[in-house]
Amino acid sequence: MKNLWILTEERPKKEVLKKIIEKFCLDNNFKVAFSNLSIKPLMQGEKFCFTYQLTGLESKEISNVYIKTVSGSGSFVDFLVFFQEKEPVENEQPLYAIEETKTDDSESRNTGVYQRCSKFVYLNFFYPNCKKIMLYNLSIIQKEEPTQTNIFGTRMLLTLGVEILGKKLDPEVFKKFDNLDDLISFKKAMRKAPKGNVPISIIKTLNSISISGRLFKSGGLSHDPNIGALSLISQTIRNLGWDKEIKITLHGLSQKNLASKNKFVKIANKLGIKIDGLNLPPSDLSEKYWHYEKNSEKVGTIFVHLILEELKGIKSIYENHAGCERGYLYCPKGICIAIHKYVENQKKNGAIPKLPDLIILNEPEAKLYEFEGKTSENVSDGIAEIKLFGAIEKEYLKKYYPKYSVERGVILFGGEEKRITEKEVIFLMNSDGEIIVSAKTPKVILNALKNIN
Repeated sequence: MKNLWILTEERPKKEVLKKIIEKFCLDNNFKVAFSNLSIKPLMQGEKFCFTYQLTGLESKEISNVYIKTVSGSGSFVDFLVFFQEKEPVENEQPLYAIEETKTDDSESRNTGVYQRCSKFVYLNFFYPNCKKIMLYNLSIIQKEEPTQTNIFGTRMLLTLGVEILGKKLDPEVFKKFDNLDDLISFKKAMRKAPKGNVPISIIKTLNSISISGRLFKSGGLSHDPNIGALSLISQTIRNLGWDKEIKITLHGLSQKNLASKNKFVKIANKLGIKIDGLNLPPSDLSEKYWHYEKNSEKVGTIFVHLILEELKGIKSIYENHAGCERGYLYCPKGICIAIHKYVENQKKNGAIPKLPDLIILNEPEAKLYEFEGKTSENVSDGIAEIKLFGAIEKEYLKKYYPKYSVERGVILFGGEEKRITEKEVIFLMNSDGEIIVSAKTPKVILNALKNIN
């Protein structure tokens, strides 16, 4: 029997893992049953082995389900799935590449499709033959009428062979583009961009296709929605059989903005895209698409998150592990809200609130824990940052959880230390996976550690 290996940059969620396993079993005609799913860290004595096991499922074809934390060398999807006996190595081909999103049209017509789409374009250079899936794990109610941008982006994904899961799609609306003219005419009929913005338009001549779209933002090539849109449009044009010139116009870039390591420059080189008026520097794709993560602060915060959620009455109400994914605040009575980008009433001043990596609710004790993750070498930064959580406490926590007390603390990962010396640090996992606690470690974490041994 083989093992199912799921590699992810994110905090693994039981409901998402279940959907992935169900999809895998459906595609392979395997039978599986679930009961009381649990994500358990594998330990060797007091040391974490940097692998989690999903328990609570039965299948005659799957021996075990293992989860490991990885990071991408470029634009990485959320999950790679392997079915084999031994732990995957970095040059092996996955069976599935899955991107998970919580975002829908009702929040942003661009973010839901465009910003994530370039991930599939980039992935295709490494793994052209694996099954590609966009998995919607919506935290809010799906918008009834999709925007034209959403339809356009989704139809391009379908044309590239990306499967859409977790979202209702009208087959008469969401379908592959038949040909290049079908793609161009649909884009032309879409609502125009607001006055003053550079519209994304596609113009075809006998030997060239030009795509307009602004790529300059914040002093460089960093307009993420348009990077995703132009990457996806260009890849779709190639997939529909166009082998002549593709040129990006009205981009707003200068020659100094084109760095060989930039994601879009790499994609442009692979797809043979020209940047109007500029010379595209050559670039090579990274040798490895991903690597096992043993250097990031998220190794520590994800570990704490997972062991705490196994305790009764304990749950996460906000997470943003090392900036991995957009966080939502889960409020009483099932309310789910997106955190404002700016501090309340201070948008003009550009005051961006400092957000914790993790907020844990301890219902039995009416407590909230705000945890900031840092690598051991950056402990002083973590101590400074937890002093800046006042804005989120005032605007959100006191509003939705008025009767809860709030505690702050730093979670560290890495280094060779075997003891905690700073009173603000409540948990340390060193580079060997050894777990260190102190007198300041919350009792709930100590109970969670006892629960896994």
